[in-house]
Amino acid sequence: MLKHIHFIINPKAGVGNNRLDLEALTPYFRKEEYTITLKYSNYKKQALELTQDSIREGAIIIVACGGDGTINDVASCLVGTSIRLGIIPFGSGNGLASNLKIPLTTDKAIAVIKQHEVVNIDVGLINEQYFFSNIGFGFDADIIKNYEASEMRTIKGYIRASIKSFREYKKERNIGVKINDSDCIKNPFMIFISNSNEMGSNISLTPKASLHDGMLDVLIVPEISKPKMLLFGMLMLIRKPHWLKDIKSYQTKNLKINKEAGNTFDSQIDGEFHKVKNDQIYISVLEKSLGVIVPRGYSDPI
Repeated sequence: MLKHIHFIINPKAGVGNNRLDLEALTPYFRKEEYTITLKYSNYKKQALELTQDSIREGAIIIVACGGDGTINDVASCLVGTSIRLGIIPFGSGNGLASNLKIPLTTDKAIAVIKQHEVVNIDVGLINEQYFFSNIGFGFDADIIKNYEASEMRTIKGYIRASIKSFREYKKERNIGVKINDSDCIKNPFMIFISNSNEMGSNISLTPKASLHDGMLDVLIVPEISKPKMLLFGMLMLIRKPHWLKDIKSYQTKNLKINKEAGNTFDSQIDGEFHKVKNDQIYISVLEKSLGVIVPRGYSDPI
């Protein structure tokens, strides 16, 4: 019986112009054993629609070819199923792929899929939406909003978006947030919840986070001055954000965020900007609920 492998390709991920054809795949997947299907995502969330079609068409492996946003669309359809997720990283940051030690070179990433070594990873859930790397509220979401608006999918574009967000930052957002039963936090600079230990490009706010421990790593940065914002940025680059004494960090299996009604509190989910519609946000972890193809010999880096 032939094995059906579907490749969902985002040609605009990263620097763009991402192409993958049957000629590149044929040396790895013999036609006597495999049926290969290529699908291209040409607009936002089409990858999700294409993945749903591939499930109905009997795919046993679905490969997300793109960045963390594309992976989120594809993987969200596979949580709790026996269908395996493959990854070919075409994005600018490739946070989840890096955490899973998946090669950035296309032919090496294809070879990993052929080897079919599978691990089950944890999945985050924010209200009714899955996340696989991280979610953020506050300044983190501001950066992603400006990054998407710039349409420059490079590290340089991310740095420019960060500088723009810093210049535009306003402390008085009139946002009040309660996490679980804690006291109200006024105008938090950032709330960051992570399932993995990397945001992309070797940058991390939660370097001890793990995809396999059944826990979420939470980092809360209260309202801080602009000099401390710059210090925080430098500490983030060396993977030591906890050195800023204002920060609170801990692990949990679930948390609830309440924000004051009527105030805007934007978010990013796996590197894509989202408007928060709910005043109550429930976040939890689903342990080992997604099967992902990884390099042979992979082990949790934590």
